[in-house]
Order: sequence, then structure tokens, then C-alpha cells
Amino acid sequence: MTQTPPLDARSQELRGLVVRMLKGARRGHVGSAFSAIDVLRVLYDDVMRFDPKRPKWPDRDRCILSKGHGCLALYALLADKGYFPMSELDRVCAADGILGGHPDANKVPGVEASTGALGHGLSIGLGMALHLKIVKSDAKVFVVLGDGECNEGSVWEAAMCAGKHRMANLTAIVDYNKHQAYGSTREVQDLEPFTDKWRAFGFAVREVDGHNVGDLRSLFKSLPLDADKPTAVIAHTVKGKGAAFAENNMKWHHKNKVTDQEVENLLAAIEAGGSHA
Repeated sequence: MTQTPPLDARSQELRGLVVRMLKGARRGHVGSAFSAIDVLRVLYDDVMRFDPKRPKWPDRDRCILSKGHGCLALYALLADKGYFPMSELDRVCAADGILGGHPDANKVPGVEASTGALGHGLSIGLGMALHLKIVKSDAKVFVVLGDGECNEGSVWEAAMCAGKHRMANLTAIVDYNKHQAYGSTREVQDLEPFTDKWRAFGFAVREVDGHNVGDLRSLFKSLPLDADKPTAVIAHTVKGKGAAFAENNMKWHHKNKVTDQEVENLLAAIEAGGSHA
């Protein structure tokens, strides 16, 4: 993997939208949103086929954010793409808003599955991919999982089934930031050897820097890695990437009672941590 470049203007802009939501809601999973946002950016900006005016278009590519607690990142992309007005970002967790603390497919255009009860996204994505294969659609399914989520047995049941059916239209992307709610993944439930596990379940596997936009773009555009296998992408990320004081800081896994000063500090840190290319 090449060295991670500084955040460019686009990655800074999207993180700024996350902070905008924090300012209104005063709470949210900051670390998880910042670690996954570059992966989602590349999928929506450069790879996936979709139409915000027709969220249920049958030939669309599907993206499931299985780690639903990182939804502020997904909301930023969906608003940016025009699935709903930008003004909705100011009403996250409001009683009259559509954007909750976890994504709701019944309320939010562009959300493919209601997630946040961890461990279910890959199974849902597998079902979608099987349907697309049966109807001979060339649409693809991407499932973004958390690394802590991969403790769930249901993830591996879905992986085993995907390998059996050689689901080349299915890609599992793991946001491997090495932390979960109450500690490091190594301490809680060590995932290593992680790539070997996915290969053993019949996946073609590639590791990538989850914040290197160029590398992500090149990899995602080359999918599937094997025309006879599902793909697993292990995206090495930093929890809280973009605000140095929040990086790998479990106080920012979920932050509540966010103050105006913390909002200002986040925005300043994001601007300082990137270039304006």
C-alpha cells in the first residue's frame, strides 16, 4: 500500500457535512463516519450506477452500510447526490426529520437496508446479489462492514453462502479501523489472520489504504477481482480520520452533547489536515 496522501478538498467537504449534522443533532458516531467516508465517496462519485430521481431503479448498483452507526457518512453522500434536500442534514435525529441515528430504508431515499443491528448487512446484500444474478442483471452489490461487526457469526454464514454460489457481483468492504465500541479489535476479538479468513470462505481478497482515494478508485473500478468469486476488500482505515485529536480516540466513537467549540475544533482540524487540491 502506498502512503496515504493528505485529504483533498472533496474529502474535507464531505467531513464538513458530517460536522454540520453533528452541530444540529449534537451527537453521532464521528469516528466511524470519518473512517468510512472515503470508501463511500469513491463508490458514489466514481463507481456505482444509480439515479437519485429513481431510488428503486431496478438496474441500479446497491450499497448497504452494514455498520449503520456510521450513517452520517452515508447521509452526506446521499444528500450530496440529490436523494433528499441538503436541509435535511440539519435535522438529524429531529422528531420531524427523516435521518435517524441509524439509516431507515422506509424513510430515507437511497438507503437500501435498515441497518445498525450489526451482522445483517452481508446477508441482505447476498440476497440482493442472488436476485440480480437470477434476473441476469449486471448490477453490483457493495456491502460496507465494520471490523468489530465481523465478530458476528451471521457475517461468516453469509460469506460461506456467497462463496458457494460464486457471487462475483457481491463485494464486501471492511472498514478495518482496528477499533470497536469499547476497545481495539485485537483486544476484544482478534480478527487476524483476516485476509486468510475471507479467502477460506471463497472470496478473492485485496487489501487497500481506505483513505487513499486513487488506490480505492483503481481497485473498485477493477471489480470483480475474480469472475468466479465474490470479492472482499480489507480497507485499512483510521478511526476519526481527518481530525487529529479524534483519531483512534475512543471518546469520539460516539460523541453526545457536542458543543459549539467542539464543532469549531473539528472544522479547523479537517481544514488543517488536508490540501485544497
